[in-house]
Parts: sequence; C-alpha cells; structure tokens
Amino acid sequence: MIGRHNFIYVDHIGIIELYILITVDSYISIIKREGNYMNIAILGAGNIAGTMATTLQPLKNITCYAVAARDKKRAQAFADKYGFQVAYGSYIDMLHDPNVHLVYIATPHSHHYEHIKMCLKYNKNVLCEKAFTANAKQAEEVLTEARERGLLLTEAIWTRYMPMRSTIDAIIRSGIIGKPTSLSANLGYPLEHIERLTRPELCGGALLDLCVYPLNFASMVFGDDIVGISAECIRYDSGVDAQETVMLKYADGKMATIYATMLAQTDRRGVINGTNGYIEVENINNPESVRVYNLERRIVAEYIAPTQITGYEYEVISAMDAIMEGRVECPEMPHSETIFMMKLMDSIRNAWGIRFPEEVEALSDVEEEEEEEEQSL
Repeated sequence: MIGRHNFIYVDHIGIIELYILITVDSYISIIKREGNYMNIAILGAGNIAGTMATTLQPLKNITCYAVAARDKKRAQAFADKYGFQVAYGSYIDMLHDPNVHLVYIATPHSHHYEHIKMCLKYNKNVLCEKAFTANAKQAEEVLTEARERGLLLTEAIWTRYMPMRSTIDAIIRSGIIGKPTSLSANLGYPLEHIERLTRPELCGGALLDLCVYPLNFASMVFGDDIVGISAECIRYDSGVDAQETVMLKYADGKMATIYATMLAQTDRRGVINGTNGYIEVENINNPESVRVYNLERRIVAEYIAPTQITGYEYEVISAMDAIMEGRVECPEMPHSETIFMMKLMDSIRNAWGIRFPEEVEALSDVEEEEEEEEQSL
C-alpha cells in the first residue's frame, strides 16, 4: 500500500519508545541501498528456494547469480523463472564457480550438515535455512570450521532478523507492562500431507520445523538462562513428534509455555505477561502487529509491522553486511545462539527418546531436494 505509514497508537502513556515512521517508498529505499554487488547462489530448487529468489529480485547490490539442483532441467527451469544467470545440475559444480559469493542452502534440514560442509570446503559463505542442523554436534563442527576458514556461516531463522524483534524489546524495556513474569507462544499448521515432515530419516516432526519458532521467541524475550525443562509430545505413526508442549523455567523465576503441532491450525500468537499488563504478538513466526494491554485489558498501544518483500530480506542484508565487514557471524543470530537452540532441541528429543537414524550424518538414498513447504509460515 504505497504511501501508507506504519503507525503506533499511544493512549495517554507517553513512555513507550517511539520509532521513526516510514512509508513503503522510504522502506524500499532502505533495502535498495548503495554498496558492492554480491553474487548469490541457491543450493536446492524447492518451494523455499523460490521464496528466497522472490526476495532477492528487488534488492539492490545483489545479483541472482546461480542455482543448483541434482536435476539440471529443474535448475534451469528455476533459473528461467526467477532470472538467475547460471543453472547447475550438480551442487559441486556450482561451488566450483569462483563468482559465487554467498550460498543460501534451501534443502531439508536433514541435509544441512552435509551441504554446509560442502560449501565450506569450497570456501563459500553460507546462509543456511533452519533448523540449522540435525543436532548440536553437527552445528558445533561446521561453525568451528567456518570460523577457522574465516567464512560467514549463519542460520536463516528469519524472526531473529526482523525489525519487530527490536520493537518488542523496546516495549519491554519501557516498563509499560511492569515486570515480565511469563510468556506463551504457539505455532501449528495441518501439515501431515508433507511427506518430509513424517519421515524420521529426513529429521521429520514438529520440533525442528515448527517448535523451533516459539522456542526462539522465548529465547529472544527471556534469554537462555533455563534451569528446568518439562516437555511432552504425541508421536506420529512413523515415530516423529506430531505435537508437543514445552515448559521452560528460568533462573530469575520466569516461565515460558510453548506449543507446536503439525496436525492443526493454531492462532500463532505470543503473549508476554507482566505485573502491569501484557503484550500480544500477532503471528510469532512473522509478526504482523504487537498490541500492548493494561490491567483493564484495554489496548494502550499498537505497533504495525513495516511492509516487507517476503520477510527474508532482513537475513540476506545482515549476511551481506557481515561478509563486507569480514565477520563470520551475524549479530542477530550469533553462533552461540544457534548452538544453544540446537542443544535445547537435542535435550527435548532425548527426553522423548527420539533419535534420527544415525543422527543423519549422511543420507544417500533420499531425495535431497524434497521441497521445504512453509505453508506461508
């Protein structure tokens, strides 16, 4: 909606930090900033790769350079559709290309470890989709290698990079809801029809695909000083987790209640409760608005998310900035946070007795490019 301002409604409070209101036109000008061009390649040609390609097209200083798939015809069709210059029928062939500056890994997370290592071997910077790897051991190994090689390696957990994260932080700092004491967050979609989610050998289940988002939401709001975890799940027929509830207890007395499911639609809300009111986040997985309520449950402030291309642009820009500045990680999702989240999910899976076949160290008999269906997550 060209020319419409994002707005903040404040009713007689005057203590919330106000942000510069920007129009769509000025927002796009921020995205289309000056700088050196960077050739971006996509490893994988499924649905989520298409979303990233759509994101890249309007960004300035980016060349939609290359895409690789195991099937050259599929890669070429993708390149033709999204305007990429080169199509490869082999991941290795693309990584041999010296013109590739940054690789976005868009394959299922069961293959992220293998594909990250492949990229690092050929000295490529990497932006890898969530979940980062199958487990913390894999994450620690590839992150260590990236640091040793001086290459950027960062997890594309998009909510970490979005501007509404800073908005929520500022509201809490303002003290308008008093002292935060607890939060709840949920995410669910009916996704049983997506085979990848039901197959253990592809790291299927709700935890790595869906629960990772409310867990990250809790981490961004309350931090990582967790002293207690209680988690229960219902398993799918194949043995993967189909839906779960996770309760986190923090050292300072706060609590977080998390729910995720691949069996049903949920309202996707996050609620942060405080002694003087509460904050309601509409869609924790791509925040659309944030409302602040007082003790009378009356809205006293509302923040609307800025217009976006797809929401992926923030992680791309952060990765580009890091590369240009010679950094190996992004401040929005540092390596320590990626490892912490993988360890947290490992501990939850261990409590359920769920292990992936050989923890997916190598898979050679499954389709590597089975698309990551995000269902407009």
